[in-house]
Formats: sequence, C-alpha cells, structure tokens
Amino acid sequence: MIRWKLPLLLLAILGFLQYSLWYGKNNVYDYQDNMQVLADLHAENDKLKARNEQMFAEINDLQRGSDAIEERARSHLGMVKPNEYFYRIIIDSNAQKQ
Repeated sequence: MIRWKLPLLLLAILGFLQYSLWYGKNNVYDYQDNMQVLADLHAENDKLKARNEQMFAEINDLQRGSDAIEERARSHLGMVKPNEYFYRIIIDSNAQKQ
C-alpha cells in the first residue's frame, strides 16, 4: 500500500514544481522579460553616461581655455572676427532629390 503512495506523492510534488516554474509567480517567462528590460536599461544608461562624459569634457574646455569659447561663439552664435567674412552655403533640397 505504501509502495504506490510514495511515487504518487513525488509525482504530485514534481507536477506542482513544474507548474510553479512555468506558470506561477516569477516564472520563466517573467524572468526572460525582466532580463530584456534590464538589458535595455543598461543600454540606455550607457548612452546617458557617454552623453554626461561629453558634457563634462565640454564644461572643462569652456572653463579652461578661450579656444572652446571662441568655437562655441562662432558655431552657435554666428560671430566672426573683425576683417573676416562669413559665408553660408544653402543646399537646395529639391536639387538633391533628383
């Protein structure tokens, strides 16, 4: 009588564990989804770190030298030195498409 109860009990435990693994809370599918979300967050974090490093380097350049300030004034504000000429080249977008 005990001989058939033990395998049946073990089979029931195995079934419960398999159900928990595949369909229960924090199952395999949830784990895979969370790993993908984690990978996406790491990629976004790496992008933000690179952007921060670039901004800190730009801040250091602006604080330490006048070359960076002059370059920003020329590119962003359109400033020119005395006796210089500023040329703006405008490309016709219709000519590029043809």
